Amino acid sequence: MAHTSHTNPASHADRVREAAESRNGAASSALVASWRRSLKRYGLEPDERRTPDFLTQQALRLARQPLEQLLRVASPSLDRLFGSVGEAGCSVLMTNAEGIIVERRGMAGDEAAFRSWGLWEGADWSEAREGTNGIGTCLAEKRPVTIHQEQHFHSRNTAMSCIDAPIYDHQGALVAALDVSSCRADLTGAFSQLIAASVCDTARRIESDNFRAHFEGARIVMGERHGRAGAVLLAIDSDDVVIGATRAARQEFALGDAPDLDPRPAADVLSGSPAKSDLAAAERAELKRAILRANGNMSEAARSLGVGRATLYRRMNRLGIEPS
Repeated sequence: MAHTSHTNPASHADRVREAAESRNGAASSALVASWRRSLKRYGLEPDERRTPDFLTQQALRLARQPLEQLLRVASPSLDRLFGSVGEAGCSVLMTNAEGIIVERRGMAGDEAAFRSWGLWEGADWSEAREGTNGIGTCLAEKRPVTIHQEQHFHSRNTAMSCIDAPIYDHQGALVAALDVSSCRADLTGAFSQLIAASVCDTARRIESDNFRAHFEGARIVMGERHGRAGAVLLAIDSDDVVIGATRAARQEFALGDAPDLDPRPAADVLSGSPAKSDLAAAERAELKRAILRANGNMSEAARSLGVGRATLYRRMNRLGIEPS
């Protein structure tokens, strides 16, 4: 069962207001910057006593609709993550880009507590609605965040800890947040760090699986990482043209962030500069591929290329390809 902490609501609200109003607090701390957004931009009050809002079933269905494929792909990863944190009194949640919870995993014994906290399908956890919190702040800042107990903006949320990572779609757009929430007062910092690593790994796996599912049939090439979060994946078609790239790949190869990627030769993208066009080299490579696929059987290679054996030998001779 989830446990509650015993934060004094008045002192928490005063501390949040004081920090958010300070001149240099927001500049020196990402947390205080979020508190300031909550207070100034969204007009929220830290000691506000409001019960969670839930969408109607119809509105929740509409919120889930654009994410149906992503949720299908994500399901095994969500199950694995829940398998590692569920026994510790945590729930696993997934939201859309607006912070609406659209999917959850939780232990039956914890359901009443999590529902009362609003950690349930259909609840709005955007920063504009709930102030600083794992889901909303992760989406607002587009980065993994952990909001632990008294780091929440609202006093009524200080019993919970929320650990989140953003999820980007096959076009590099932010579409979801993955969240592990706990209402246990005894959640330690070390355990939070372990969960945070699992949440980030799971979010990246979901992104990779979703990308591969979207570009099914294309060749998927993995680029090197240079310290950026996320899988550096390119989808390449049968003409060796890049037709898709993950957000990390778009950053790595400077492909821009337009939803529809401009098709580019894979050789140019991977080398970092336009390769010189060479028709003879392209023909040589195609002949070599055909011969290798035929295990050196020239008649079979010629057939696969749609030419006669004599024509194949003539072309090989012209391009300096040895029959061996």
